This record gives sequence, C-alpha cells and structure tokens, in this order.
Amino acid sequence: MTELNDREAELVSAHEQERPARELGGPLRLGVWILGGLLSAYSLAVVFRPVEAIQHRLTFLAVALPLVFLCYRSGLAPLVRRLLGRPEPVRAGEVPGRRVEWPSVGDWVLAAASLAVLVYPLADIDGFRERGSGAALTDLDVAAGLVLTVLLLEAVRRTVGWSFAVICVAFLLYAYYGAYLPIDWTIGHPGFDFAQIVSQLYTGTEGFFGVPMQVAASYIILFTVYGAVLDYSGASKFFIDLSFAAFRRSRAAPGRTVTTAGFLLGTVSGSGVATTVSLGSVAWPVLRRAGYPKEAAGGILAAGGIGAILSPPTLGAAAFIIAEYLGKSYLEVLLYATIPTILYYLGIFLAIEIDSRRFGTHAVAVDAPRAGRLLLRFGYHFSSLILIVVLMALNRSAFQSVVIATAVAFLLSFLDPRHRMGPRRIGRALAKGALEVLPVTAVCAAAGIIVGSITLTGLGQNLADIIVDIGAGSLVITTVMAAVAVLVLGLAVPVTASFIIAAVIIGPALFDLGVTAPEAYMFVFYYAVLSEVSPPTALSAVAAAAITGGNTYRTMMMTWRYTLPAFLVPFAFVLTPNGQALLGQGPIGTVLLMTAVSAVAVAALAMATGGLAAWPERVLAAVAAVLLLFLEPVPIVAGLAVLAVAAAMHLVRRRRRDPA
Repeated sequence: MTELNDREAELVSAHEQERPARELGGPLRLGVWILGGLLSAYSLAVVFRPVEAIQHRLTFLAVALPLVFLCYRSGLAPLVRRLLGRPEPVRAGEVPGRRVEWPSVGDWVLAAASLAVLVYPLADIDGFRERGSGAALTDLDVAAGLVLTVLLLEAVRRTVGWSFAVICVAFLLYAYYGAYLPIDWTIGHPGFDFAQIVSQLYTGTEGFFGVPMQVAASYIILFTVYGAVLDYSGASKFFIDLSFAAFRRSRAAPGRTVTTAGFLLGTVSGSGVATTVSLGSVAWPVLRRAGYPKEAAGGILAAGGIGAILSPPTLGAAAFIIAEYLGKSYLEVLLYATIPTILYYLGIFLAIEIDSRRFGTHAVAVDAPRAGRLLLRFGYHFSSLILIVVLMALNRSAFQSVVIATAVAFLLSFLDPRHRMGPRRIGRALAKGALEVLPVTAVCAAAGIIVGSITLTGLGQNLADIIVDIGAGSLVITTVMAAVAVLVLGLAVPVTASFIIAAVIIGPALFDLGVTAPEAYMFVFYYAVLSEVSPPTALSAVAAAAITGGNTYRTMMMTWRYTLPAFLVPFAFVLTPNGQALLGQGPIGTVLLMTAVSAVAVAALAMATGGLAAWPERVLAAVAAVLLLFLEPVPIVAGLAVLAVAAAMHLVRRRRRDPA
C-alpha cells in the first residue's frame, strides 16, 4: 500500500473493515519495527531453508500475535473514560494532530501470554506433535489451548471488529453444546468436551495452524513484503504517472486513467479501500475538472480500487487459500482469474465511455511526462511483476518466485537516486510488510476455530445438505442463495474471513450439485470480494464518497453499475457447461470463443445500464446479455439476435433525433 497522508489514513481507518493500528512512538515504535523486520526476514529465509509446517506456523504466530496486542488498541479505554467522564490523557512528546498511543498494562499482559502459549509447544515440538497425533493431552496443553483461543478471539476483535469474533464464538458453542440440539436435527452431534476441542484446534493442522495460517505465514507475508519494496522503490508513483500519461487526449481519458491506475496499484496494495483512497486523493481533482459528477467519479474510484484484489498477478489473500485448498500452483489460480479480470475491466471501460458522452466530459491537461519517456526511464518497475509469472511458469514455487522478484525490485531501485533502497528503506519495507499482515494473520488463525469446529462436528456436509434441500436440488436456486449468503456474510467480516467461512460451508453444497472445485471456489472468491462494493455497506464506495463529497447511496449504485459484469460472470462459470472456459479450462478454441461471447455480453450489460439508450433498448440489451452468458449455441444465437434488434432500434432513434 502506498504511503498515506493523515487525511487519507483517516479515511482508510473509517471505512476499512480492518481496524486502524495505534500510532506508537519512541523506543517502542523502533522495537516493533525491528520485530516486524525480523519476522519478514525469517519468512524470506524459510523459503530457501524450509521448516516443518507446524513449527513454522507456531514460530510465525509467536511473533505476530504479541505484535497485534501492542499495535492495535482494545477500543475499550475510550468507552470507559466516557462513561466515567474523564478527559483524554495527554502524554509528553506527542506530535500535534497525530496522537501517540502507548500499550496499556493489559496489552503487555496479553502480548506476554501470547508469547508463552506459543513458545510452550516449541520447547518440546516432538512431544507436542505426538500428543496432537492421538496421545493424551496434558492439563497444561488444554490450558494453553484455551488461553490461545481467548487471545485469538480478542485479536480479531481488535483488528477486524466484533462480528467475526462473535461468529467464531458461535462455532465454539456449537461444538461444545451440539449434544443438546434436538436429536432429529440434521446439524445435531454428540458434543465434545474442552480437551477434544482443544486437541482439534491447538495440537494439529486442522485448527489454528491449518491452511489459512499456512497461507498467512507463507504466501501473504511474502507478497506484502514485495508490495512494500515496490512502494519504497517508487513503483506506486510510476504507476500513477504512467496511467495519467497514457490517456490524456479524449473525453473518456480521465475515467480510463483512474481505472488503469487502480489496476496497477493493485500490485502494491491488497486492500480495495486503501487503493480507492490512495487513488482518490490524486484522481478526484482530475475527474472533477473533466466534468464528472461526484457520484460517478466516486463509482469509478471504488470500481478501480476493488480491482486491486480481483486482478493478477497479486490478487487478494483469499486467492492464496484457493491454491492451497485445490492443491494447485498459484499460477493456475492466476490463470483462472485472467479472463474474468479482462471482462471486469472491459465492463468498466465501456461504462466510462458511455458516461463520458452522457455527462459531457472533456479531456483534461495533466502535467505528466509522456508515456514513452516514463516507460524508458522507469519501465523497469514492471520487470519484477513479469518475473513472478515467468518463474512460476518455469516451475519455481510461488514462494521462491516472489522472493526473487523482491530481490530484483530491490536491486532495480538503485536506478532511481530518489528511491534507492538503502539500509533504512530496506528496514522500513521489511517492517511494513510484516505489520500489514498482522490483521490477516489474526483472521487466518482465528478462522481455524471455524474450520476446526466444522471438521470435528461434520457440520460442513450437514449444512451443504440443508442448502441443497432448500434449493430443491436446483443448481440455479442454490447458486443464487450462495451468492446472497456470501454477500451478506461479507457485510460483517473481511474478504479473507468471508471466503474461508463460505468455502467450507457453501463449497460442499456446490460440489454436491456437480460444480467442480475451481469453479466453486472462484465463485465464492468473487462474491466475497464484491461485498466491498455491495449496498448497503459498500466500504470502497463509502470511502470514495467521502473523498468526492457525493451522495453515499448514489455512489454505491454507480459503483454497482460499473462492477455489474463481475457480479454476473461468476454465474456463467458455475451454471453453464462451457463456463469453465472463462477460467481458462478446456480447448483453446473454446476458451477464445467463450471469452469473445462473454465480452459481447459485457457490452450488452453496459448498454443496458448506461443512460444513453431508451428503456426498450436497455431491456432488450439486458435480455441479450443474460442469454449470451448461458454460453450455449442456441442461447448465444438468440442473444446476438436480441442485441442486434436493440442496437438497430438505438441507431434508428438516434437518426430520427439527429437527422444531420
């Protein structure tokens, strides 16, 4: 994520699902940054000197979890002070306008407890592993496991809010009290005691130290370090400058520029809200001068921002979990996302083109070097991105690929005197990479409560059977229910948590109806991400509206219109036999043909949602889009015919209106 000024940081804090970290000062700030830097350095080293899985995850969490309690406020002290009528304390050395906060005694106690319960198994890792494989747990094991459970619940409450913590508690209660459910209920089970639950969550790889934790400690930390190195080496500024230089001589250029910049910034930022805010501070003045209304500009900013976690080569954290769940390389997941990404941005560009005519926007002169000159001077910033894909194509692991790309980005920084990665910048980049992964680490570890409880009780398959029964065995009804469920879930919890919960509950329901694992997981992934632009919360859209000053609800609806293809295309690769072609699976001819048909469907959607066509034309275009997305010969022909009628009606109407 690019460096944010105070106003931008305030907006991200207000609208991001992850809670803001406290502003530390003095020696403590330095100490936290050193620990963060060491955590990143350890993660980089493990790529080439592997450590046994559970030992690596324990070690990673033993550093990350205490840092969570030191870096993230509890949020309870201000409430207590307000209740008691006490003023805010002022500490010596605070920077005006930027409050320095210090961990309380309670924070230090929680950090120490976190370290203790995670170092305890490391002291006798072989014995701990043996007890997790079936031997009886000691009383100390059970106590440590219970303490870690409470600590993780508090960590996610601090970092992402109450909702996810409450969901985790509900799954724990279900595992413990399941025997009290009516015997004829499908979700009933014999019930498990504390020792059995702790054994599932704490001593194996089905709970806290399962796949989500593996992803946080291996994939995500490496990519956040890579993003931080790119940022400190000047890549973020180059991407924005290049976007403004590439499109500057047409009325649609400002909108296309913002969208392209959002895509490029996605390689540095893993947050839709943060990308929206970073982009908005630069792009909103340009969009305003071009004549865009506040709500339309906000929609473009939010749609471009959310593209940051939909697009290769980095995608969002959930994409790494998909790779682990499928047992496939991360490169394959990137390939799954390629065609949907193309269709997503095609839809935005077409909507921007329509809106440029609808709103009468105009070209804006931007003080930026020419694109060719920028590419010649700073185009090397693309090389590390390309290198990641090339190395994975040459059968290098994703871990090794991103570490090598990080080293290349570091070396290339010396080509720009202003952004040379000296010792100070290296330290900051390593620390920033680690500190940015703390909320995701807390979520991934706590998600083990949900995954472990579902595995222990068999709840996943039971809920899948219920979902299929409610949908009357219909794939269409079940898929619609799944989409709504993931969107609603995403209103309360972050994208990563939303994906994990939906994958273990909704995934099996789709599997039972014949959907393949890649199609099901990618469907869940897209809807988990799209919750950030879905009313009534639409966090990215709310952040964009705060920047432009536009009406929040209308900004949400404009964002929804720009991102509409991303909502419909996932249905195509779940509901239609040829839908797998949109994930790059199948014969190349079929993939190209289905991509072309889907592109026409996206164009029809743009016509249906744009404001230039009359209502009869828009209705016909919407029908055509739905028919085309069936991706079968007869519906495709029918869709093309309906679209041709809509286009003909539009042309005739325009000629009658403008006979010249």
